Amino acid sequence: VQLQASGGGLVQAGGSLRLSCEASRTIFSLNVRGWYRQAPGKQRELVAVMISGGNINYGDSVKGRFTISRDIRRNTWFLQMNSLKPEDTAVYYCYAVRGPSDYWGQGTQVTVSS
Repeated sequence: VQLQASGGGLVQAGGSLRLSCEASRTIFSLNVRGWYRQAPGKQRELVAVMISGGNINYGDSVKGRFTISRDIRRNTWFLQMNSLKPEDTAVYYCYAVRGPSDYWGQGTQVTVSS
């Protein structure tokens, strides 16, 4: 499975961005779809994941501000990011699990200026 992330950029604090992750195969075959991020000097952390069956989990720091969603017809999932803060600055990676394997996109940079 190949994942292509897009939508990052530079935004002022309080602004919004929407990230997209397009999968090379139908997302019905994926058990987990989601987003992680990694800021300079920090470990990669969970942002949001969508699990088959409908469960959605968010990282504590983004709850109430970020929303994960999907478009099955386009084999794509999204991360709508609102009320962005400078501490949201990071490289965002889309992530998927199919069976015993996990897959990562190439990362897209999100920079939030104060």
